[in-house]
Amino acid sequence: MTSQTLREARKYEEVSRKVIREEERPAFHLSCCTGWMNDPNGFSYYNHKYHMFYQYHPYDSTWGPMHWGHAVSGDLLHWEFLPAALAPDEPYDRDGCFSGSAVELPDGRQLLMYTGVTRERTPEGDLCELQTQCLAVGDGLDYEKYGQNPVLDRTDLPEGASVHDFRDPKIFQVKDGTYRCVTGSRPADGSGQVLLFGSEDGFRWSFRKILAENHSRFGKMWECPDFFELDGKQVLLVSPQDMLPKGFEYHNGNGTLCLIGSYDEETDVFTEEADQSIDYGIDFYAPQTILTPDGRRVMIGWMQNWDTCAVSGPTSRELPWFGQMSLPRELFIKNGRLFQKPVRELEDMRGSRVSHEKVTFSDVIRLPGVEGRQIDMEIELEAGDAERIYQKFAVRFAQNEQYHTAVSFRPRESVLKIDRKFSGSRRAVIHQRRCLVRSEEGKLRLRLILDRFSVEVFINDGEQVMSATIYTDQAADGISFFADGSVTMNVVKYDLKSR
Repeated sequence: MTSQTLREARKYEEVSRKVIREEERPAFHLSCCTGWMNDPNGFSYYNHKYHMFYQYHPYDSTWGPMHWGHAVSGDLLHWEFLPAALAPDEPYDRDGCFSGSAVELPDGRQLLMYTGVTRERTPEGDLCELQTQCLAVGDGLDYEKYGQNPVLDRTDLPEGASVHDFRDPKIFQVKDGTYRCVTGSRPADGSGQVLLFGSEDGFRWSFRKILAENHSRFGKMWECPDFFELDGKQVLLVSPQDMLPKGFEYHNGNGTLCLIGSYDEETDVFTEEADQSIDYGIDFYAPQTILTPDGRRVMIGWMQNWDTCAVSGPTSRELPWFGQMSLPRELFIKNGRLFQKPVRELEDMRGSRVSHEKVTFSDVIRLPGVEGRQIDMEIELEAGDAERIYQKFAVRFAQNEQYHTAVSFRPRESVLKIDRKFSGSRRAVIHQRRCLVRSEEGKLRLRLILDRFSVEVFINDGEQVMSATIYTDQAADGISFFADGSVTMNVVKYDLKSR
């Protein structure tokens, strides 16, 4: 039975979404129905549709009491809003239905697992959160919370684990048909860890072991874990808080971490072999993955940064929504690294094509037909002078006389930078990120995907990715290229059709 709290949220979003024009939203990135969006939740394939739930405050475009928004898609790019799925309406989740995941049960129902939050006073009088894991079961539209919630609470935690930082269950089924879930946790040392739980039926859960421990190597608390097999390796994704930079890795504070290794299912032992950032740009957090019906591992993240979302400028706050998801990205392992490429369905949206080959230049140029704010553009670079490598290359987009965002490359340092300081922001927030890329003699491959409010840069066929939101006036659709020194460039640009 739908609660009054959920009915009110559904009624509010139904009215509010009607005042948001299509051109005020991203064309092919999922935004929220109305109000505020953060982490992706319950990313799943159910009843022949992709389902995405998300952390959601429908009543304002700022963070508030967490609901679960809901949308479905046939191609991962064009989304249809469904009514909100969960609202904070029970004693165990009265202060928020926080992040979680979804799986299909043998009887055809869909099981949601989420973190319920209540606030309580400590003996010292401080207000803190009590976090437990809860379930809801439904048919893809309406969900009923489980009568035995919460199914995991403080009694299920290992010694020293905090009841205040115990969240974000990612549920999955293993080969024998039983279930596992991983959760973020904070141990006694204040660092982060990932806990592994098991269940025979998806409803009765028990602690199995500590799957991975941070030991203060990568930030502090680990949020939003995901754990899966990929190309013969085991991958653990987490979003650590308060990270310190390590070379050109982990510059976002609240950032993302990929651990690649091996996993023994008999002993539940995960052995780390390599680590890297998931995204090297400004805006990416809390990714979640799905195994598609055709066997691809696809990831979507929240395309935002916690340190900038509260002050991202008046342009964004004029919109009746805030927060969007990244492009869905196909994942694969190559040379011991996590690679990402835009989901192949994006190519079905390609419209008119413009190509320029072997363009050699050493100043600022524009190319006929290369412009737009909904585009898929591939760039291949090499030195125009075999005897002398160029100093710098840049592509500037979302550009007019006043605004632009840029991606620039200095081949002598092999450093790629994204810079949005001229994108229209009126606040001193984060505007730049750099990453160290693989390049020989100035050669580089870039693929830029622009939507109305974002850019995602795929480097060297997905070896690295840099994502950023931009709220530049939509009329700024120019693109130019700059070179200090001689550069030879191939460019292929496709317009991307919204429908």
